[in-house]
Amino acid sequence: MWRRRLGHLRPVVCGVEELRGRRREKEAALRKARREQQLVSKRLLRDDAPDESGEGCVVAILGEAEVQQFLRLAQRGTEEKDRERALVSLRRGLQHPETQQNFIRLEGSMRTLVGLLTSNHALLQLEAARCLHELSHSEQSAVAEACLPATSYLLTYLSGHSSDFIELCLYTLGNLIVESEAVRSQLLPQGIVPAMAACIQSPHVAVLEALGYALSQLLQAKEAPEKIIPPASASSSILGSTLPQHMLQLLQPGPKLNPGVAVEFAWCLHYITCSQVNNALLITHGALSTLGLLLLYLAGDIQRTEDAGLELLACPVLRCISNLLTEAVVETMGEQMQLRDERVMAALFVLLQFFLQKQPSLLPEGLWLLNNLTANSPSFCTSLLSLDLIEPLLQLLPVSNVVSVMVLTVLCNVAEKGPAYCQQLWRGPLLPSLLNMLAVSDTEVVGQSLELLHLLFLYQPEAVQAFLQQSGLKALERHQEVAQLQDRVHALWQTALHG
Repeated sequence: MWRRRLGHLRPVVCGVEELRGRRREKEAALRKARREQQLVSKRLLRDDAPDESGEGCVVAILGEAEVQQFLRLAQRGTEEKDRERALVSLRRGLQHPETQQNFIRLEGSMRTLVGLLTSNHALLQLEAARCLHELSHSEQSAVAEACLPATSYLLTYLSGHSSDFIELCLYTLGNLIVESEAVRSQLLPQGIVPAMAACIQSPHVAVLEALGYALSQLLQAKEAPEKIIPPASASSSILGSTLPQHMLQLLQPGPKLNPGVAVEFAWCLHYITCSQVNNALLITHGALSTLGLLLLYLAGDIQRTEDAGLELLACPVLRCISNLLTEAVVETMGEQMQLRDERVMAALFVLLQFFLQKQPSLLPEGLWLLNNLTANSPSFCTSLLSLDLIEPLLQLLPVSNVVSVMVLTVLCNVAEKGPAYCQQLWRGPLLPSLLNMLAVSDTEVVGQSLELLHLLFLYQPEAVQAFLQQSGLKALERHQEVAQLQDRVHALWQTALHG
């Protein structure tokens, strides 16, 4: 996860290990924050009639009597077409929250709908499933709870032959899973994970995309790290199934890579890695290698097409790699990444430039990965320097305070590697950039600037003289009374004057 150095800057006698310790102080809290920033959403499939897209007549709200009438006609009508039309009318009415409430208040309504879902008439089954899908999209938790009797049947139909029907069932289950813990508690022992593991081998892209959505909803459950992800048993856990291996296969770069499918499963991997249940297992399955190659593929694709939609995939890929790099096992399995440092670094900067132009809000994601690459790896720091990427990195400083802190932290990662690295850092426009950062009012930006200056003073003695010549002490003066910065400003001041 994102690593920051925070705390008091001490005199020069402070060692690099102590600096690393400061940087890791808030790591656990930051990991928790990332886990809690979940992307919960619901999907709705409506594609069979103009009026359902808002281009035709307004669909009426149905009262309890009308709901009951349509259900009775669908259940007992003499003509199948009439029964089907009754369900179509009911489904359209269920687009309104008021009709949904009327439906769940009506005694026996769900039992009747489940009966139609399990009937021998394919068209009635489909329309009943569409009614459930409308209900699953409700923002009211009571509606999701009312759908509980139907979930086991939806699960059973995942093993059917109709890809359209399977897709509909998956989206409906995904909507219900994220809304209701009772639904999840019922589906897990009934085998939703093995059912998903079977679905992921489907040749149909629409099924795979729907599966990725439903699985991501399941992985966002608050109980996922304890009850859903751990490899307790093959029948009820994600890591105990074949899902991770198949997900990684679907993320293999190349002509067969489907962007929609890849986005869904990349987010699934993101939720798994954020849980920190057993990321080492994912690494042994080749997750770092696959995602690293996908990073290179995305950078190349952006250079060729400048497709603004690629950030949808780039974001979870960057997060996954960043999370995996924090695992201790990476240090003993680095060769399994099968990537040269310079290729990874060059690809990452292609993405950073793309984000800067098209999606500045994603810059922190790329810089978070750059931090984790450089934190413990002299070779990645060497690549950053040998490819002349320090100046492009400095150009990101004005974007925002958050970006500034991250850029400065990466530079600290490089500087702490020792005199040779500081000497190369010093050759560029580093000092003017740091003096500009000391002119801002954000205490975190200034604090990180002070830490970088501390490292430069420690390993690059000529930096002290240059700092004094360019009115560095005057830049420090404005922060002498800031409580969070006083100790570090004083320490740096003493170092600059007395060595």
